[in-house]
Amino acid sequence: MEQLLRDPQKIETMKYILGLCAFIFLFSCTSQKNNSKYSKIEYEATPCFGFCPVFKMTINPDRTAVFEAEHFNFNDKPSKDEFSKQREGTFTGTIKEVDYNKLILLLDGLDVKNLNDKYGERNITDLPTSYLRITFPDGTSKNIEDYGKNGTEKLSEVYHFFENLRKNQQWTKVN
Repeated sequence: MEQLLRDPQKIETMKYILGLCAFIFLFSCTSQKNNSKYSKIEYEATPCFGFCPVFKMTINPDRTAVFEAEHFNFNDKPSKDEFSKQREGTFTGTIKEVDYNKLILLLDGLDVKNLNDKYGERNITDLPTSYLRITFPDGTSKNIEDYGKNGTEKLSEVYHFFENLRKNQQWTKVN
């Protein structure tokens, strides 16, 4: 090692290699953020005649998120009394990287652009509706309405994932 430090040419070579590695590392981190397939991901769950969670969540490519909680989002044993309470609030947070990456994989597995715009039959009147709205970097969007959450099995996975995000992320109440 001591001999290596005495050779100026080897020191310059090591500096060059280290600098190149740092550049590649920084470039790869930046390019991942800028190459997001989705410029906005929104999920909304509407009420049912029971205790279905009512909320809307918007997630940006930088993983920042807004969680608008109406009712039945935090209580594991809801009651009818919650109907008379005010909305639970608006929260902000940053989705954990591992969870964001899983969400992207779930959406990629859906082939979002080729899904139907509507799922579910309205012959039962007490079911919730799920809305999945995806905005793409080119400005186009895909809106999916799923009455009763009876769309595809992969859509159900996405809905369940969003319902879990309500409880497994760090949310800060802003309103």
